[in-house]
Amino acid sequence: MLGRMTVVTRIAPSPTGDPHVGTAYIGLFNWAVAHQNGGRFILRIEDTDRTRYVPDSERRIFEMMQWLNLTPDESPLQDGPNGPYRQSERFDLYGQYAEQLVASGHAYRAFETPEELAALRETAQAEGRVIHVPSRDLSPEDAQRRADAGEAHVIRLKVPREGVTVVRDLLRVKTEEGQPDRYIEIQNAEIDDKVLLKADGFPTYHLANVVDDHLMQVTHVIRAEEWISSTPIHVLLYRAFGWDEPVFAHMPLLRNADRSKISKRKNPTSAEWYRQQGYLPEALLNFLATMGWTHPDGREIFDRDEFARAFRLEDVTLGEPVFNLDKLKWMNGKYLREVLTPEDVEGRLRAYLTELKADVPSGEAHGPVDFSAVVRMMTPRMDVFADFLPKTAFFWTERYPFDEKAQKAVRDARDLLPEIAARLRNLPDFTPEAIKAAFVTLAEEQGLKLGKVMPPARAAVAGTNESPDLAEMLAALGQARVVARIERALNEVQ
Repeated sequence: MLGRMTVVTRIAPSPTGDPHVGTAYIGLFNWAVAHQNGGRFILRIEDTDRTRYVPDSERRIFEMMQWLNLTPDESPLQDGPNGPYRQSERFDLYGQYAEQLVASGHAYRAFETPEELAALRETAQAEGRVIHVPSRDLSPEDAQRRADAGEAHVIRLKVPREGVTVVRDLLRVKTEEGQPDRYIEIQNAEIDDKVLLKADGFPTYHLANVVDDHLMQVTHVIRAEEWISSTPIHVLLYRAFGWDEPVFAHMPLLRNADRSKISKRKNPTSAEWYRQQGYLPEALLNFLATMGWTHPDGREIFDRDEFARAFRLEDVTLGEPVFNLDKLKWMNGKYLREVLTPEDVEGRLRAYLTELKADVPSGEAHGPVDFSAVVRMMTPRMDVFADFLPKTAFFWTERYPFDEKAQKAVRDARDLLPEIAARLRNLPDFTPEAIKAAFVTLAEEQGLKLGKVMPPARAAVAGTNESPDLAEMLAALGQARVVARIERALNEVQ
């Protein structure tokens, strides 16, 4: 627990495209810190960058959070005392606060043109220093006169020339004089006078972020470590306004296998992709929780609430967590086989197929095959729901293809398959037990191992060597259909 303060956390995604799995990752840790402390979790939409705005992206962010069961306590959809929760609806606030900083001497109006700034940057880069903006040296009266005359300008933060800015970060430890402390420090001389308000009146990320976090009473800013370089600016803004700083914790970035920042070129980054592939939201959250954190008792499988109870923000490690898709798929399979009940698996699968507008196979539409029985057979053989229809196509249609290995198995057993068909045709009870016994008997009589008798039947009936338990599969398909398929395979596979 983090003391007696009311803990408030937030995520602030921009609606600029697909909802990113990194937003879900940061959202999970923010949700956990708020809820383990009886606090509030806010979702704010940072939509002031209209050039990158994607109209339906906001809706998709909300849907992602709902799917993951990370519903915020306050958001554009869950109103609260700190709204509005879209920056575009808070527009007038930012200009007021920028003017407040100008009036207090912590910011100034800058009139340099883009061409002048480009030349200044080139000189500063050649000299190995930050850019010096000449407007900084204007008197407040001269700057106001030029602004009143309609001269285009921006408002910049007036960074102190001397001293050091210290950023306290729960996840970064530095020892000084034998006392461990958690902080990052940067010389003020290395910090640019960042633009706070653009010439068109729109705020930059720095100003809007700090103003909103303060007004929304955010106590803990938990975000990706790529924002570390911006945090000294934010600390300077808090101090310029005379506001208390929040607790900062910069989470390690998700990485590709080569340790580069996770990107869609090497890993699917859209949370929607994982939903469309049939990953369970619980499994994805469980996996994301292990990115930079380990459960105290070493377990790998735990639900959202178990995570919130065990998690301590200070225990996050600063390695480079690899977003291993194979590990996520393994974890999802564990959920299907060991966490969910068979009834829950079937219900989730039906919902998944319906959501994708895929055909939900049923006995009425596809003959006597029992959908529930097929789900039970396939659960040990699928890791995600997207596996189901491709791996079970032969259950629902007679027009299934024969893959190369299956064709070879049929050709190699051309003399044996008629006898297999005859034994199966003559079974009085077509149950898995009776079917298995028939194969055992045939193998003994032929002096063959079961591994030589059963695979050809599988290949003939399913068109593949990969399928559920053979006896259960044949029983589900039914006696007449199985015999007819073996005979058809003998005719069609040459």
